[in-house]
Amino acid sequence: MFTINYQYRVYPSLEQETRMVNWLEICRSVYNYALRERKDWINSRKCDINSCSLRSEYIIPADAPYPDYYKQQNALTVAKEKLPHLKDVQSQVIQEPIRRVDTAFVAMKQRGHGFPRFKKFGQYRSFLFPQFKASPIEGSQIKLPKIGLMPIVLHRPIPDGFAVKTVRVTRKHSGWYVTLCLQVDVNIPDLVPHGTAMGIDVGLSYFLSTSEGEQVERPRFFGKLQRKLELLQRCLKRKQKRSNTRSKLIQKIGRVHEQIAACRLDWQFKLAHHLCNQAQMIFVEDLDFRVMAKGMLGKHTLDAGLGQFVNQVVPWVCLKRGVYYGKVDPNGTSQTCPDCGARVKKDLSVRIHECHECGSVKPRDIAAAQVIKARGLSGIEIA
Repeated sequence: MFTINYQYRVYPSLEQETRMVNWLEICRSVYNYALRERKDWINSRKCDINSCSLRSEYIIPADAPYPDYYKQQNALTVAKEKLPHLKDVQSQVIQEPIRRVDTAFVAMKQRGHGFPRFKKFGQYRSFLFPQFKASPIEGSQIKLPKIGLMPIVLHRPIPDGFAVKTVRVTRKHSGWYVTLCLQVDVNIPDLVPHGTAMGIDVGLSYFLSTSEGEQVERPRFFGKLQRKLELLQRCLKRKQKRSNTRSKLIQKIGRVHEQIAACRLDWQFKLAHHLCNQAQMIFVEDLDFRVMAKGMLGKHTLDAGLGQFVNQVVPWVCLKRGVYYGKVDPNGTSQTCPDCGARVKKDLSVRIHECHECGSVKPRDIAAAQVIKARGLSGIEIA
């Protein structure tokens, strides 16, 4: 089963937009209630058996079961009888916030994520239609349950043979969007290593350096618009809360952030296609960029979008272009000579690789990319 996501812009009417905003707030209330129910149950099991808290206690019976996904789903059916406004939301849409809460708790236990947080007003920005019997696309419009027909900008056609499985409606500062999850019942075989290889070393001095000697400067998308954001946020500080001018200014700031993200993603896709034009095998380091984002250079790391480029953009472009993509062990790639394999220790301030064994002299990042390429080729069998 092969799955891809396509995102399109939609233009709802005023009545449809009002309904969708109301749905988002109802889903937010369901999300917060489900999270509060689980949090209270967990806190009730943390009380000391010999003393009581001076602030509050969670009076929940000891034999009360844990409110998991299925119990909260059954409780939602009962809540609809007591709270009629919950029936305004489509039945499957209102169940999705509970699944979000369950997914957040699973990620907290298995992946080490933090404790789920409550959603403030305006922070719940999407809802999901999880099932469709037929395609909701009708010409240049999309038909959603209880919302009706909306104009949609089909800037690229849906591929033949793909069926629409889910539709997620997202509210952004620039407008409303729908993300179509498209599926086709085919199995794509794994790519076999073949052709010429290329190693890529990413960083902040240069965005990337290839084993062929090419170096790409790091673009500063956020840096170019940072001054504009500073002026807008300074004006926001002086606006009265809950005023129309404040909400308009928040939208303007959000659109600037969306512009930064769109420019970064577009540039990275073009760069990924440029790399795929040069090689049939691409190897990168298996790095955790979240560690880099927490350091003193975190702002520049997030502005460059290294993790997005290595973990999302390049693998997807390689899959479409039939280019083999692989990751290698990152330990010591910049401390190893690519020509003789000798260990050459150097600090981050040293940008030139000088081997004391074979006399090789070259830029540090290019030498690391050549080591990455050699490690990638040593771990595969070329067809």
